[in-house]
Amino acid sequence: MATVLICRRFPRLSRVTTLSTTAKCKAESGSSKSKQKKEENPETANTGTECAATIQLLNPLDYSVSYNPSAYARSRAASQQHAARNSGQALSDTFSSPGTTQVRHTFGTAFSQALPPVRNALPKPESKLLLKQTISAHLSATQTKEEAEKEKSEMHDSKEDPRMFQKGRPEYRSFSYNKFEAVETLPLEEGDSILHSVAVCNGSQSPGTITDYFHKLSRLPVEQHAALVSKPGFNTLCCCAIKNIRLFSTSDLIDILKACVRLVVPPTHPLLNACENEFCRRVWDMNLDQLLLVADCWRCLERSVPSYLSILFSYANMHWKDLTLPQFVQLVYIIGEGRRSPADLTQKVESMILKYLDSFTLEELGAICLGLFKSLSGISDHVMRKIADRVSLQMEDMSTYALVNVLKILRYTRMDHLPILKELGKVIPPRIPTINIQGIMHITLTCSSLHYFDEGVMAAVAMSLPSKVTYCRSKDAAKFLWSFGCLDYEPPNEEEFYSSLIEQMHRKLHEFRKFPEHLLTGLLGLAFVKRYPEELIDYALRDEFVQKTRGSKYELRKDLFTLSKSVEIECPSYQGNCLPPQLYQEITKMVLDFAEQEIYVRPEIVEATSLLESMLGGPKYVKNHMILPHTRSSDLEVHLAMDGRPIPFNSKDPTADKKLKDIGVSLTDDLMTQLLKGRTTSQSPVEVENEARTANQEREEGTGTPHAGNHAVFSGGALIADATLQVEPKSGRYLEAPPPLALNQQPQGVKLAIQVSNRNHYCYSSKRLLGLHCLKRRQLKQLGYVVVELPFWEWFPLLKRTRLEKLSYLHYKIFDPALLSRAG
Repeated sequence: MATVLICRRFPRLSRVTTLSTTAKCKAESGSSKSKQKKEENPETANTGTECAATIQLLNPLDYSVSYNPSAYARSRAASQQHAARNSGQALSDTFSSPGTTQVRHTFGTAFSQALPPVRNALPKPESKLLLKQTISAHLSATQTKEEAEKEKSEMHDSKEDPRMFQKGRPEYRSFSYNKFEAVETLPLEEGDSILHSVAVCNGSQSPGTITDYFHKLSRLPVEQHAALVSKPGFNTLCCCAIKNIRLFSTSDLIDILKACVRLVVPPTHPLLNACENEFCRRVWDMNLDQLLLVADCWRCLERSVPSYLSILFSYANMHWKDLTLPQFVQLVYIIGEGRRSPADLTQKVESMILKYLDSFTLEELGAICLGLFKSLSGISDHVMRKIADRVSLQMEDMSTYALVNVLKILRYTRMDHLPILKELGKVIPPRIPTINIQGIMHITLTCSSLHYFDEGVMAAVAMSLPSKVTYCRSKDAAKFLWSFGCLDYEPPNEEEFYSSLIEQMHRKLHEFRKFPEHLLTGLLGLAFVKRYPEELIDYALRDEFVQKTRGSKYELRKDLFTLSKSVEIECPSYQGNCLPPQLYQEITKMVLDFAEQEIYVRPEIVEATSLLESMLGGPKYVKNHMILPHTRSSDLEVHLAMDGRPIPFNSKDPTADKKLKDIGVSLTDDLMTQLLKGRTTSQSPVEVENEARTANQEREEGTGTPHAGNHAVFSGGALIADATLQVEPKSGRYLEAPPPLALNQQPQGVKLAIQVSNRNHYCYSSKRLLGLHCLKRRQLKQLGYVVVELPFWEWFPLLKRTRLEKLSYLHYKIFDPALLSRAG
């Protein structure tokens, strides 16, 4: 009996305290059913072993766990089959948490396919066993066939898939290698005869004979190739070819190279070393078709040949005007597969794309985009937009593989091409079930990278993914989590979606040791939607893993910082690993230094800061800084008393040691009337200024008229209005609320975190906030701040208006009566 424990579902707003998936496989001696199961799925037949995979999510504040037995009604048969297939790997890579509460449901053996009803009388006892065996065999064969078909559809051939464009024109046959070309099979006896002849002659054959031998041996049955390459006779033949390498004609040398491709000769073989050197020497005596064919053979052999490619690109640069359309496409393909971007060809590549844009097949257009993406070639917005224009008009006729290649370069160039994105929402959702997992990942990642939210695309991905999740690499699982978190989208099947991906993250733990950036990518995506898998977080914050991140080609310290601080704020019960204080200080300094140079100085922020200082009474009333440095964006902090008076708190005022000019303006009712309706004719500008100055002096002395409409905020019952309040989270394990203040020490007040937003905080052409900024505002509120936004669609147009209009707008935002009503 196979017992499967299913991950329970919870309502949308709840978070899982513990999700448990346990697979138990027990062999029962003498049981035919057990033997049959072993034959059907030998990977899961694990005699005498009981294994458990436990996923525990931290329970963030303000969320509760609710129990809903009816949620188990949906079947997860497909995902269970795949999980069982990979259970061997899962067992070695999964965390188990002793002492955690597990919710277990036991199911008997069940089949996902319905059987036709038996219309005849009940079978005789002796026929029951036969019927049962027949049904089991039928279902087993059906499931095996379906599984094989699904496995095939999920496979991605990184060598062959990018070459599909070569089937579109006959011209490609002359300068590309076709491994599917039909050849007459050579009998084994003739192969043995050739090797015997080589041994007898001991290398005295002519170049023509040697070439003929290679050609014939490459026609041996495929299953014999590996054995042939390791035979002494073949090694002798290779030595003979190396010895006479310069005596071969160019066509003979190409034939030998093609034979090596068919025989799958190892890329480091001495014969290939000799061939590469000789081809480099002959480049200028070869034609472009030959050069491209040789480059294609090197790709098929998976041999890196940077010297040969450099010479090929130089040759192509000199003969650029002679390139035909197929030759150009093949050259871009070679550039991409070589992961090299020749700078002197960039402009010529763009001109050629524009020249042939309407003549390319859609597969060729996809191949060009893939070549540009793999080689990290720069492409102008103009050319990228032209490509996108054509694709948006013919997307329905384009293969998914070619379309995904276009999306890759679109993502790389950060092109916000709305027609292609809208068309994507029409074409892609119906295709999702037939696309392999890597293709789905690139589609999803393109949407998130361009900050484009299409619920139809994202929902289709979410519904399809749980049954495909075991085909995810660590990179795929991480990018899915990041994409959904970045767009702040939780799909209808959110619990199944997230639990399946978290399980896969556990299975792929060994891959994260090599690619630490993927683990952090996935965990940040989860944090955006307030999900914190405890064991994975504990692993990511341990010293050994932190050291691995230092060896990555990416800057991962900021990601570690964001993750660790988010756990501190939102999961105070967390008891696992944390970053050391020294690393906190190091990363905080790095982030703040960047902010000083790139963020605080942005015109929209500088203007808002200056106007707020003028309106409230000086720099000591406003602080332009990062309240939460781990969220990587700035805030304008303002403190207000319950009676509406601004509270001075910015002790780090850069002009504190100097005598401040009286720049404060008290916004009295009369002055506000002037701001909103224009200055009255009974007062001159000088009189208005004198009135404002007098009112400001009175406020400084505590006699000014208080403003109405303010909002009180408490943090854990403590009043928070302190002139020296430290707003950055402490560097320890837990984020603690400030100590309570006595009523006679400080007036009750509210801390405002004013956000000067920009387009990069939102999804494309929408007011949907991105995941990182949702996380930031959520955490600010949890720390007792009232978030006030100056949205870019309001503030940016005002930057071109008068000072009075801007002051009026800021007064309305800061002293919004709605804040007081919520406080009350």
